[in-house]
Amino acid sequence: MTLTLVLVLLLPVAFVYAFVAATNHVVLPTLNAMGWGPYYGRVYLHPLLVFGAVGCVLGMQAWLGPRTVLRSIDARPVDTGSHPTIDAAIDRLARQADVPTPDLAITRNDAPNAAAIDGRGGPTIVLTTGLIERLDEDELEAVLAHELAHINHRDATVMTVAWLLPACTYLIATGIAQILSAVIRGAGGGLRLRGGRAAGRGIAVIAVAVVITAAIAAMFWVASVLVHRVLGRYREFAADRGAVALTGDPVALASALRTLDTAMPGVADTDLRQLDGAAEALYVVPLERRAFGDDGLVSTDVFPATHPSTAARIERLETVMEAMV
Repeated sequence: MTLTLVLVLLLPVAFVYAFVAATNHVVLPTLNAMGWGPYYGRVYLHPLLVFGAVGCVLGMQAWLGPRTVLRSIDARPVDTGSHPTIDAAIDRLARQADVPTPDLAITRNDAPNAAAIDGRGGPTIVLTTGLIERLDEDELEAVLAHELAHINHRDATVMTVAWLLPACTYLIATGIAQILSAVIRGAGGGLRLRGGRAAGRGIAVIAVAVVITAAIAAMFWVASVLVHRVLGRYREFAADRGAVALTGDPVALASALRTLDTAMPGVADTDLRQLDGAAEALYVVPLERRAFGDDGLVSTDVFPATHPSTAARIERLETVMEAMV
């Protein structure tokens, strides 16, 4: 886990230096070979500058990112007293966990799920109307304890920071693909013939730069998504343990997980898509993948899922039950 967290911090730095290396060893030699040089020396970025810039960007993501999730899933803060039973449970569990009492937000959605959001403005627990309708009082308290454990571990902040590099590399890769497509169309349309040798050399340089950029972005996207998934799986086990420590009732949490997992396949596709909002890794149980198809979510054939299986989580809770008997 420590190694994974270190990678979250170091991968963006390595991403920057990968472009520096590509510039020095591929782009500049290509320009020289095309007769656009000579270019002497090398591009250099001071490590303190790079670490400082990366730290500032990650800090902004930690501050602003979690709150963006609330807007993306249309979670609305509710007035104190509108859900007195839930408010009382949150207040009591927060005192036990020694964390600030979170705000409560509700999103109208039939998918039964919950998430914990932290960052600017303090912590918030998000519940769907589907979850509130399906769980009994003990199960709901167990889920609230699970989300408070996430807040105690600052998981929402860690996960949104860990998602910054996958999001950036994905945008870069898709943008580069569009540029490469435009270059190929231009070359196919006779741009080289109309522009002469200079235009042909320009197309070649652009093509080399685009391919290098796409390769670097793809490589770091794969690595960063893998790190994000490993973090997500571990944090769910840790939050389950934290919930049991708060409530002393592993049976209620196991029952809640079983109820949510069973109910998810019956939820309408529209509700699942509205709930996603790039926040899948923050939920107590994963969203049902049938609503997204192969294009909506990262394939679990290549990457581990964002959550361990419900069966594996219940099995661990049953081990805790046996130890408590």
